[in-house]
Amino acid sequence: MAGPAGQTAGIEATGGAPTRYGPALTLLASLFFMWGFITVINNTLLPHLRSVFELDYTQTTLIESVWFIAYFFASIPSARLIRRVGYQRAIVVGLLVMAGGALLMVPAAKVPSYGLVLTALFIIASGITLLQVAANPYVTVIGPPETGSSRLNLVQAFNSLGTTLAPLFAGYLILGRSKGGTAAVGTTLTAAERYADAQSVILPYVIVAVVLVLLAIVIARFPLPTIGQSTQRASQADRAGLSLWKHRNLVFGIPAIFIYLIAEIGVANLFINFVSQPDIANITREQASRYLALLWGGMMVGRFAGSYLMRRMPAEKVLAGFSIAAFVVMIVATFAQGPAAMWALILVGLCHSIMFPTIFSLGIRGLGPLTEEGAGLLIMAIAGGALVVVQGKLADMYGLQWSFLLTAACELYVLFYAVWGSRVTHPLPDERPVA
Repeated sequence: MAGPAGQTAGIEATGGAPTRYGPALTLLASLFFMWGFITVINNTLLPHLRSVFELDYTQTTLIESVWFIAYFFASIPSARLIRRVGYQRAIVVGLLVMAGGALLMVPAAKVPSYGLVLTALFIIASGITLLQVAANPYVTVIGPPETGSSRLNLVQAFNSLGTTLAPLFAGYLILGRSKGGTAAVGTTLTAAERYADAQSVILPYVIVAVVLVLLAIVIARFPLPTIGQSTQRASQADRAGLSLWKHRNLVFGIPAIFIYLIAEIGVANLFINFVSQPDIANITREQASRYLALLWGGMMVGRFAGSYLMRRMPAEKVLAGFSIAAFVVMIVATFAQGPAAMWALILVGLCHSIMFPTIFSLGIRGLGPLTEEGAGLLIMAIAGGALVVVQGKLADMYGLQWSFLLTAACELYVLFYAVWGSRVTHPLPDERPVA
């Protein structure tokens, strides 16, 4: 490749990013790891809180709904903050907001207070929203547009590494140190035992808060490259004649993210309760958390594999194949019994692996100066995870296993997006970042 090495570096194998951006991508991968880790602690926290506060499935999934409602309310303010202070400072703010929310879990456990728990989780999720609005488009446009999906799947694999380790971390420190987590399903706890169980969330959230503050310090001191002008928010004058709604891939990508999140969050949050049932695996919730790690581990493997595949074939074709596989395994999980149902639900993690990063990168493809606004709308669509409460209601009405038919229906929309909805219309020019 012609030109001085400092200006036109070679392309790395890892997602097609220029070599000079390798350290930045490595650091950003740590962000993806942390927000994945913290999000999946919820999968262990929900069955724990169900026991502590004696909740039904609707009330339990409402906790996760509050988490994802934060994406709806925080996405647009996050995009505005990024415009005002820049990507790097916004990331630091996001990490500190998350740390503050994690520390709020301490008094929430001391009381204990269901309302205070919801408030703490909302604050943490708002910080994660800011990180998502900043980091996802940054990674997508930091290299050639044609390898954006591959690159985002690669760093999202580190997000999945965090989601794989989180159930083991929280299973040991929360469920493993609580009466409700180690007792047989259906055991009735006394008020004293439930109060003691509530205290088990303090240590893991203090550890998380400390790590987040340290990461914020590192990010604040690191020289991140700036994104090129054509992928930043356009001024009012520059936007004349430009419309987000002319881009089919974005218009159908927003509901694709929204609907996919219903599927991912529903499976993850109800997994422990599902596999611990006597007619499925008949194990304790603590033991079930170890199998949950396999579900998220499948997502990590799938994202590394997806990153490789997308350097050799179109991202939309890979997405179509994974969505068909996801539909098949969800049908098996709905109608099978015993270990077959459990392993089918575990396999859906592999099938879901590439969906979010691929839909996201396809959704902002060709947006040019509208990239930041489009990314904000796609991140806002993560609020679809709030509708997990609908699956909780279906589980209360018709049974937990039958509720997974909702998940199977969601996979079909992702297939539609891959086949037709992701096609780019009215593309605008992109520009690579500058050092």
